[in-house]
Amino acid sequence: MRIGVDARELGGRPTGVGRYLRELLVRWQSDAACGGHELVMFTPRPGQDIWTTPKGRGARLSWHLVPGAGGTLWQQRDLARAAGAARLDVLFSPAYTAPLLVSIPSVVAQHDVSFAAHPEWYAWRHGLRLRWLARWSGRRAHTVLTLTQFSADQIEHYLGVARQRIRVIPLAVDYHDAASHAATAAPATPVVLFVGSIFERRHLPTLIEGVALARQTIPDLRLYVIGENRTEPRQDLEAIARACGAAEALHVRDYVPDAELEAAYASAGVFAFLSEYEGFGLTPLEAMRHRIPTVVLDTPVAREVYGGGARYVPAGDVNAVATALVELLRDPARRASQIAAGDAAVGRYRWHDAAAATWEALMAAGEPRP
Repeated sequence: MRIGVDARELGGRPTGVGRYLRELLVRWQSDAACGGHELVMFTPRPGQDIWTTPKGRGARLSWHLVPGAGGTLWQQRDLARAAGAARLDVLFSPAYTAPLLVSIPSVVAQHDVSFAAHPEWYAWRHGLRLRWLARWSGRRAHTVLTLTQFSADQIEHYLGVARQRIRVIPLAVDYHDAASHAATAAPATPVVLFVGSIFERRHLPTLIEGVALARQTIPDLRLYVIGENRTEPRQDLEAIARACGAAEALHVRDYVPDAELEAAYASAGVFAFLSEYEGFGLTPLEAMRHRIPTVVLDTPVAREVYGGGARYVPAGDVNAVATALVELLRDPARRASQIAAGDAAVGRYRWHDAAAATWEALMAAGEPRP
């Protein structure tokens, strides 16, 4: 079977979707159950193949350069033409939308639908384009993949995709190239870490205020933020920290390589992710993999994904945030208990399972119709 893959997200500085696709590719190449099949990788720029491992006994990769900017026009026009000429059995689109003017069966990953559930978070033109393309991509797809039952409900409600065509396949954090972490917990250093793109829904101002309040108890407490600021209108995090009297505590970087990211996790005393809306929410699980006690907002999707692995705080409650940070840094018993709960949460998720289930969905979509 020839499986086309929209590989744009592997280029540049891959983050969420790029890492997701990379982990799938690594396992599809090494799994003998995928042998005899070809993955036709379409990319607007050369060099993405560095994100895959050497060939194994599994699927074979071939790279097809389709020049262009790699945006919506590239997907809907250039990728559509290339995919139509490639004699594919199925097309996998890992990032929300797929070419609409192709007759090839498609499998589309729609990790969340925040753009439809909360259009106020998006610039109107960008949000309108996302909603329209995602809705029709989902309705035309053979299968829509998502990460949680929460997101499946949202896709059915907001995009009108029939529930029987939605398949829930969670993510994982046992990355193929991750350094094994120590059996003992990380030290309770006075560092709060946040990792992820910065959106309004992730409430960085509340976290900054919580850190400022916690510094009354832990004066040397610092907040490290790693993620691109995508707020609209743009939130000035440094100005917020100055207003809270915590300017010297805040350190922001929009991106770091994987090795530096691992080091950031290793040096953190506590992780905080105050998001009110996620399709899954991966970075808190990454923190738990590093045995860092983790604080999140109390939401249905957080409860579904993390179970007892996280410390939950109510939305907008700065006092609760500060209390959680101080307790997880200063109270050894609470810290140890939260780390143990995080270990149990992480143990439920494996990339092997995610890759196998996704491959099964692709095989089913590409089967010849009677």
